[in-house]
Amino acid sequence: MAADLSKVSILARREIEARILSPVLKAFIKEYGEERPLKIVEPIIQSLAREAGAQLAQFLGENTLEAFARGLSLWTREDALQIEILEQHQKRFIFKVLRCRYAEMYKELGIPEFGHLLSCSRDAALIAGMNPNIKFTRTQTIMQGAPFCDFCYELQD
Repeated sequence: MAADLSKVSILARREIEARILSPVLKAFIKEYGEERPLKIVEPIIQSLAREAGAQLAQFLGENTLEAFARGLSLWTREDALQIEILEQHQKRFIFKVLRCRYAEMYKELGIPEFGHLLSCSRDAALIAGMNPNIKFTRTQTIMQGAPFCDFCYELQD
């Protein structure tokens, strides 16, 4: 029987994952260099995110942009993200992340270089797993030093 992870915030889950995975990644990077270990880990994380997207659609009971917008509260729990919604309707959902406690957490753990891989790289795969007809675009992230993250989700015809 699987544990009910809905009781654990996504921010807490990412911290637990980071505390386990970062020492492993560091060891592999030390042994094999940076490129190879990250090339192996990234598709695994993306696969997990696609699975999470499918589970999110099932949890929400639909795979629409409106449902996704409602589900965003899962990522903002514990004030994990401060967002500004710029546009929200049936075909587009655009917002900025103005504060990211995920980025702050990776920095506090001393592994800011893994933040994008362990968190941000999941976003496109998550929405693809939830609904492959939703296109995701982002040009910058706080995790990579930008002043805000820009998220744009568009339903494709």
